[in-house]
Amino acid sequence: MNEISLGPLKNIIKSILLIPNGALKRNLSSEQVRADFIALGLSEEKASYFAEQWKLNSPTLTRLAVGQTLMINQLIDMEWKFGVTAGSSELEKVGSIFLQLKLVVKKGSQMDHVYVELTLPQFYSFLHEMERVKTSLECFS
Repeated sequence: MNEISLGPLKNIIKSILLIPNGALKRNLSSEQVRADFIALGLSEEKASYFAEQWKLNSPTLTRLAVGQTLMINQLIDMEWKFGVTAGSSELEKVGSIFLQLKLVVKKGSQMDHVYVELTLPQFYSFLHEMERVKTSLECFS
């Protein structure tokens, strides 16, 4: 019988769970998951088995993850406005475009206001992520 203490076992399990969690966040295909496992040193047979399981179960896992996220922080409203930096102690920031977001988020029974300021490249990255979310949500409806 193999004996392993609880501390190292917890760390191993956490590491194992990071892989599917990351694959969900990045919306990886089963082939990409298989390639990642092979790159991490798993045998072709085991990587293919995990990829097949991923192919079968990832839609359900994604649906559960989206449902859980929406239950934790439900976006109620969003206001935004663009601005231009008129003055700054950093010369290169003067004239740069930024976006201010005000998000109204429902956390449980409470409404919370979250304020975010983004540079133009950050805004485009945020917009791209929102488009990916929209596409993912459309798959479930």
